Amino acid sequence: MRRTHPQYHNGPVAPFGDPGARLLVVGLAPGMHGANATGRPFTGDHAGILLYRTLYQTGFSNRPDASSRDDGLELTGCRITNAVKCLPPENKPTTLEVDTCNMYLRSELAELPSNTVVLALGAIAHRAVLKAWSLRPGAHPFAHAREHALPNGMLIDSYHCSRYNTQTGRLTTEMFVAVVERAAALVRGET
Repeated sequence: MRRTHPQYHNGPVAPFGDPGARLLVVGLAPGMHGANATGRPFTGDHAGILLYRTLYQTGFSNRPDASSRDDGLELTGCRITNAVKCLPPENKPTTLEVDTCNMYLRSELAELPSNTVVLALGAIAHRAVLKAWSLRPGAHPFAHAREHALPNGMLIDSYHCSRYNTQTGRLTTEMFVAVVERAAALVRGET
């Protein structure tokens, strides 16, 4: 990728947002022409359109769109990371990559304040969060809008806001907004 797109970030993509956040959004991996290009999660790709618009609508962001690392976007009470930190081959993370990067996710989760809500975007992110907490996947099956107790808070699952999922109707805007609104309510202490 570095040869064909030398102007891209082409390296590990660090978490973005409020370090003291009580909402952590966990995605899969940097997108080829999104975070791999910009160096910021969900910035410059289709999935980021729905994610950042929804975070803005729910009060976690100061603007509804993300185009580059210097676009003025700020997150309040929210942080975004990925299960895998670098662009995976074929744009799909392997089990080995998820396992290799899990120590970084484990460290990020350990630094979060009590009663944090983790929003896992997709089954791979869900499993990575469970692995980071040493929780058994069988006891916490993935399903859209399903909630799971974590040692430090709550895990909420969502289908990933990818172009494929939104264009096929597997994930509608309304479904995604409802999950983020539920996460926001939990962050605010509403049940």
